[in-house]
Amino acid sequence: MIDPVTSDLFTTWTNPETGLDIHLLTERVAPSQQSFYFVNDSMSTDGRYLWFYCCFPPSGSGGYGRTLGVVDVEKQAVHHFPDTQFQHASPFVDPETADVYWTTGASIWRRSPDPSAAAECVNSMPEELVMGRNVTRVATHLSRSADGKSFFVDSALGAQHVFGTLPVDGGDFEFWHRFDRNHNHAQFSPIDPDLVLFAEEFHVDPITGLRIPIANRMWTIRRGGMPRPIFPNPTVCSHEWWDGDGKHAWSVRRKQSWRTDIETGETEAIDWPVGCWHAHNSQDGNFLVCDSTEKFYRGCPCSVHFQDRRTGAVLKIVDNPGIDGIAGANYHIDPHPRFCCNDRFVVFTATIRGQIDLAIVKTADLINRNHE
Repeated sequence: MIDPVTSDLFTTWTNPETGLDIHLLTERVAPSQQSFYFVNDSMSTDGRYLWFYCCFPPSGSGGYGRTLGVVDVEKQAVHHFPDTQFQHASPFVDPETADVYWTTGASIWRRSPDPSAAAECVNSMPEELVMGRNVTRVATHLSRSADGKSFFVDSALGAQHVFGTLPVDGGDFEFWHRFDRNHNHAQFSPIDPDLVLFAEEFHVDPITGLRIPIANRMWTIRRGGMPRPIFPNPTVCSHEWWDGDGKHAWSVRRKQSWRTDIETGETEAIDWPVGCWHAHNSQDGNFLVCDSTEKFYRGCPCSVHFQDRRTGAVLKIVDNPGIDGIAGANYHIDPHPRFCCNDRFVVFTATIRGQIDLAIVKTADLINRNHE
């Protein structure tokens, strides 16, 4: 098993408050290098490859125009791929092959981490659905079905939002549902290829600019069925993701992470001493990470935290200074901490050097420091 933090491509920064070692990717291929949005793992199972977002201010935005880079720990190399310009947080990494998938235009593309390989189109939304309209989103963040056959689409085209699946083998698009307001963050169940978790999102009217708020955040939809709210009463939470058991969905609200039974709506609330912005859980459910901010704006100061659910002990991983200007405001640089590589590491975005860096910390180090 390869350990990326031992690579010379990373520089160790030790938190003076806790003694915790944080490993920053200091080999640079872009002015700003970010972790993935927390829903998708960015590392191969063997630890050899670690993908990340690249930004070249003032080009592009968090909605479209970032590109992808990859760390090859075995060959001690970092590569940037200009051909991977992607929409939203669409990139998805196959943990076994380390191939990355992303969306651009109306299509899903794939490429190998091998820089000599060419990108290839996996599948596209059909023209009879697109009808010449502008496709601003194919998928918020690509998710693959539990049987590995399809990617889910929560597309935004024209004034409509269309859900469906695109087979990995290039087969026909399957329509699931159409909405007249923004619904996004759709994610295939980790155990059921016919079930999807998704979110009701705030909606900006494309003509008037009127912003319509969220009334009931978390939903599921089953292939061939209708959308179903998870909570028995309208409930506003945010930043949802699947529990690995496929029976619960996680979300955050104020100073809590919620673990909710998708059938009953019964919710377990896990408290944090800070506001919980985004969060993620280890596969065994014993550990959580979250990021936090006191006053939100793009590029705001924030912090990253670790919790041992068995004891309730919380460790601050790092304080991230704010990033001013277009680099902070334009590229969705929230820390987005996530357990990766079968929970061996937590990967997040750090700004402790006054720039946007990809950061890794060992989960074992978090556990040890939290118990001292």
